[in-house]
Amino acid sequence: MTPITHGRVLRIAAPIVISNATVPLLGAVDTAVVGQMGQAAPIGAVGLGAVVLASVYWIFGFLRMGTTGLVAQAKGEGDSLEISAGLIRAVGIGLAAGLCLIALQVPMLWAAFQIAPASDRVETLAQDYLSIRIWGAPATISLYAFTGWLIALERTRAVLVLQLLMNGLNVGLDLWFVLGLGWGVKGVAAATLIAELSGLALALWLARSALVPGLSRAVILAAAPLKQMARVNTDIMIRSVILQGSFTAFLFLGAGQGDVKLAANQVLLQFLEITAYALDGFAFAAESLVGQAVGARSPARLRRAAILASQWGAGGAALLAAAFLLFGGAIIDTMTTAPEVRETARHYLPWMGLAPLVGIAAWMFDGIFIGATLTREMRNAMLLSVAIYIGALCALIPAFGNHGLWAALMVLNLARGVTMARLYPRAEAKAAPAQGGAAPL
Repeated sequence: MTPITHGRVLRIAAPIVISNATVPLLGAVDTAVVGQMGQAAPIGAVGLGAVVLASVYWIFGFLRMGTTGLVAQAKGEGDSLEISAGLIRAVGIGLAAGLCLIALQVPMLWAAFQIAPASDRVETLAQDYLSIRIWGAPATISLYAFTGWLIALERTRAVLVLQLLMNGLNVGLDLWFVLGLGWGVKGVAAATLIAELSGLALALWLARSALVPGLSRAVILAAAPLKQMARVNTDIMIRSVILQGSFTAFLFLGAGQGDVKLAANQVLLQFLEITAYALDGFAFAAESLVGQAVGARSPARLRRAAILASQWGAGGAALLAAAFLLFGGAIIDTMTTAPEVRETARHYLPWMGLAPLVGIAAWMFDGIFIGATLTREMRNAMLLSVAIYIGALCALIPAFGNHGLWAALMVLNLARGVTMARLYPRAEAKAAPAQGGAAPL
């Protein structure tokens, strides 16, 4: 059995960190390309359309996390049939969900514009954009499953290649379709659609090893793994919705602090996004290695995986905290030119130095619990943490205003880390060998 080492953790994490770094670039290029048209409406239409689809696709993010945990455990058990079946089940859900979105695109778009109304010109262009992009829904949602599967098998370099192909192709086609051919908003949508379909084609090739002898319909549709998959994915989805609701509440409550503080908060939230992108790789490493340890019935390997991945995560969090405190002002200046927003964001910048240090435990325990498929515990810990968060909001905002709002967000992440830390022994217990068996070292 391959030893769990610092080098192994880094081999899993580093490609994810690099892959994540390419994600913000794509949105910037989309905006810059349509910005060359010299009109405001196309920029708004692409932004609105992208947000609508991202919000819908986000619901299916459980496919990435659930697939990683379940397949990593199958790998630890040495069950090649279940490794393959886990992918096929998840991809099947992704394809079916995507086809449903295509079928329901008319009411979905109507509801989106009711929630976020815009000018007639922007809505017309956004409909043009969405009517093209929606055809990529089966590919995009299925790619969550492929990504989770590749992470479970420690093939994160393949994830990086997949991301580079999609984003690189998208950028190149953006430039050609919009600036070269003059297709405007439809060109941006067509570029993204082609990139998504190309990504699916590459993912199918990268996962060709899943087609193993003995993989039958009976194996894929076996009741026990289907039931487990449904439970895991449902718990993750509930937990994610609750977490997203907490951040939405933060934004809404920030609006009550005034326009300048709202804008400053929005700028500072980008620091949290940078933190998540930078530290995801170590949490993903924990998912893969912990899942394999559970499958191998080895608490010792699980503990070592959790410790090593968390050490790197903590080191990354410390570096980010220092970078934010030292260079945060310059980062703020690149995000906004408004003097009052810059000044206000700098006033609250110390919270950004604290955020990675406070949040790292929650992010790493998320990875550990996903790998161990302790998703019910994750869900319950989130419920308790949000209850504490609500209490903090009620107590701190009246007393400290926007500082109280940021303090409450720190309380939320601290509570998540503490509540899951108390439940961590269940992860090692789940990896314990069956009675009478010996744990692999």
